[in-house]
Amino acid sequence: MLFKKYMGDKTSQTMRDAFINAVYARMKKNRSIFFLSADLGAPALDRLKRDFKDRFINVGIAEQNLINVSTGLALEGYTVFAYGICPFITMRAYEQIRQSLSISSQIRSVNVNLIGLGAGLSYGLSGPSHHCLEDLSIMKLMPNFTIFSPSDWKLAEKFVNYSIDVHAPKYLRLDGAILPLIYEGMKDFNLKKGFYELSKGKKVCLVSTGFMTQVALKIIKSLSNIGLIDVFLLKPINERALFNALKHYKCIITLEEAFINNGGLDSLISKIFRDYRFDARLKNLGFSDKHVFKIGSRDYLHKLNGLDEASIKMIIQNLCRNMH
Repeated sequence: MLFKKYMGDKTSQTMRDAFINAVYARMKKNRSIFFLSADLGAPALDRLKRDFKDRFINVGIAEQNLINVSTGLALEGYTVFAYGICPFITMRAYEQIRQSLSISSQIRSVNVNLIGLGAGLSYGLSGPSHHCLEDLSIMKLMPNFTIFSPSDWKLAEKFVNYSIDVHAPKYLRLDGAILPLIYEGMKDFNLKKGFYELSKGKKVCLVSTGFMTQVALKIIKSLSNIGLIDVFLLKPINERALFNALKHYKCIITLEEAFINNGGLDSLISKIFRDYRFDARLKNLGFSDKHVFKIGSRDYLHKLNGLDEASIKMIIQNLCRNMH
């Protein structure tokens, strides 16, 4: 099983470093790529700043300006990567994203890639100001945007070529933690399809995105015959292919480190249920409609909100017992 390979693989690094290193490699060959930062650093960024001084710009702690400068460069034909902390690059600059990127890209080619660091509860110890549980919902709402939510660093790395080749605004939701490798040597992998079936099951299937795929892989290790689908491209996604992967299950459980029932991953799956008249049970797991004020580790905050491994396993077992 693929999850057994996952549990035994110790190769880990941050999505941020893997992604920036891959961008660096492309910048060496392609002089039309710019990298902008809202005063946010990274070990992998030091080399890029040093070697591409003419194509690296630090706009300061000014995310609204980051979007506008990026748009200006993109309208001149450049490919732009704009780097900041998730809640600030999305919510602080939401009007600029709407006006300069979403609207403009419907008229002209605008290849701006927003790199948000700190998805979900990556910055758990920093409190609700630095949590990012809203971004999937609000960014998915924007017309003409691609939304990418990887579950490991290899997947983040794979997205670099797509981000350069596809001339449209994109939002990359990168986790801040060092996470184990999942996507190494996967057969029939197609990034444009938007999802990958990591495990086949019988009656129950978990559908997850981002960090919650890491949690889901640990859960199915101790449970038998549970399917797992990792959704990494929330928009656009091949909805028919996703339905075909789900249709033989009797129960679907969505897992996301985001607010549920507000337009995120669960909304995408609910739409597939409606559009394809899918007759199965649907259970959505994530954060309820309130901010997380408790301070502690990610595991601690997950446990308080019923998203820890033990709580999810109990939900799966109860559903299986009540399923005919």
